[in-house]
Amino acid sequence: MQVAKGKPYKAKDYDVIVVGAGHAGCEAALAAARMGNKTLLMTITLEMVAFMPCNPSVGGPAKGTVVREIDALGGEMGKNIDKTYVQMRMLNTSKGPAVRALRAQADKRQYSIEMKHTLEEEPNLTLRQGMVDDLIVEDGEVKGVITSTGAHYGAKTVVLTTGTSARGKIIIGELMYSSGPNNSQPALELTKNLEEKYGFDIVRFKTGTPPRIDGNTIHYNETEEQPGDAEVNHFSFESSDDEYIPVKDQLSCWLTYTNEKVHQIIRDNLDRAPMFTGVIEGVGPRYCPSIEDKVVRFADKDRHQLFLEPEGRKTDEYYIDGLSTSLPEEVQLQMIHNVKGLEDAEMMRPGYAIEYDVVSPYQLRPTLETKLIKGLYTAGQINGTSGYEEAAGQGLIAGINAGRHALGKKEIVLKRSDAYIGVLVDDLVTKGTNEPYRLLTSRAEYRLILRHDNADLRLTDIGHEIGLISDERYAKFVQKRQAIEDEKKRLESIRIKPNPEIDAYLEAHGDKALKDGVLASDMLRRPYMSYQDLLKFIPAPDHELNKRVIEQIEIQYKYEGYIKKAEEKVEKLHRMEAKKIPTNIDYNAIDGLATEAVEKLTKIQPETLAQASRISGVNPADISILAVYIQQGRIAKKTEE
Repeated sequence: MQVAKGKPYKAKDYDVIVVGAGHAGCEAALAAARMGNKTLLMTITLEMVAFMPCNPSVGGPAKGTVVREIDALGGEMGKNIDKTYVQMRMLNTSKGPAVRALRAQADKRQYSIEMKHTLEEEPNLTLRQGMVDDLIVEDGEVKGVITSTGAHYGAKTVVLTTGTSARGKIIIGELMYSSGPNNSQPALELTKNLEEKYGFDIVRFKTGTPPRIDGNTIHYNETEEQPGDAEVNHFSFESSDDEYIPVKDQLSCWLTYTNEKVHQIIRDNLDRAPMFTGVIEGVGPRYCPSIEDKVVRFADKDRHQLFLEPEGRKTDEYYIDGLSTSLPEEVQLQMIHNVKGLEDAEMMRPGYAIEYDVVSPYQLRPTLETKLIKGLYTAGQINGTSGYEEAAGQGLIAGINAGRHALGKKEIVLKRSDAYIGVLVDDLVTKGTNEPYRLLTSRAEYRLILRHDNADLRLTDIGHEIGLISDERYAKFVQKRQAIEDEKKRLESIRIKPNPEIDAYLEAHGDKALKDGVLASDMLRRPYMSYQDLLKFIPAPDHELNKRVIEQIEIQYKYEGYIKKAEEKVEKLHRMEAKKIPTNIDYNAIDGLATEAVEKLTKIQPETLAQASRISGVNPADISILAVYIQQGRIAKKTEE
């Protein structure tokens, strides 16, 4: 059936247009608007703004750091989750600061409502419902978008954040139908035009969700309670978490497990599992596999963890994290009813798989501008990532750069040593991804520097410089940074002399008594010595320090040696990042480069030697040859057509 199009007409002009109002689109639109751009945010339906189609949570390892980085740069996700969480918990507290992570359970409906209200209140931002089918492109540069109703909106730059809606297809067992997430309307024309009209390489990825169940039908006494932390924590550096007061009214999560009966049900129905029958063509996420995939791949495991997560304060729906599936509905019911605690659970929504279009990210610059169309940016799951946090981080960068491009200003690129967001973007544009990309702490070679606790120290200067951090907030940040430095100088000027009190403390911790005086700063470097314990043996500072200042002082002293080594590696990286590769270079004309290196370098078009060195298939010998050619100015360039 052919669908009639709306009659073309000229609509309004904007500086920046953002297509899609998921987590990437919201950050992109707010960033562009707050920098002074007249911005339009188009979404298929206003009821899906900042919607959470998967698990109702924000944060976790690496991802939680991204949320703090978004906040330090002036983004919105951290503030929004702080206003709408139902549980907050710090993970990995028994481990070092590089892997500690804050995770919040969200009230998913309230999260969406709060973000929509924030968008509506932004002066330079217009939020509008509509389906974008095509771009307006002139001489290789984007000039606007065309909607299904025929509206032609002009723009200096456009950001595409279509999520999983782009030619989305939902699959439940033998059932398949065209749809966006959560049975929303799919976007059928936009990526089709990107591929057929503009020459983009489009691939298909797959993700999935688990069933949702009625919380009133869970036997909680047969599961393990997972409460939130009593101590206050927040994602946003602007939220006040300095008081040691218990957090009230948090909702617990609950832990249970699959078992051999569940696994046998899955094995008995693999002939109906779209993942194994060839029905699903898209590539799924390795780090968040379906339960049927886990049972097959990890046949030696006799159980898999299931995390029951409340979806909000005014709903009884629970999300079964760990039970993502596209098996038929009746099989899903059998699985659920054989899980301890869920024997009588009522399923409110079945799990499903969704296939969608992805723009292969090697077609992007480190700014997230596309190489094929000037002024066109992409962010979020359209770039092949998974997760709300990865999407929001990309959206913020794309929105900043689209906004700065529209204003005629230089775009920004975060280095791998600056932020997890920098690692994420660099991985995508340099290495690409053949499956939904998930950010992990192991992907960051400088993770001791890229910590959850110091995101503001790393990025607030940048946020203020680009206009997303207010002068008032920046002044408070500078005050915090100065308080850290002042107290460190004070500790480095105080000498603790041998005395019965300090000797007793040291011996109680298995250490030797002092023979000579020791600087207070050196004493704090000892693993068992806390700042509060140190104050028992030295004068207190003139004014009380808040816990975030104290946290930084302790970490900086206790991990000083490791941090210094990491910073030395960063310095070497910066020297390579400074070596720019000329544009329009002809790698075929450089003698000695391996054939694979020529192919990969031509495809990726790295901007620096450091980026080139991270491309799979480009060896150190290739980098050495390339460095010599650049240094000697012998680069052969392609002939202009």
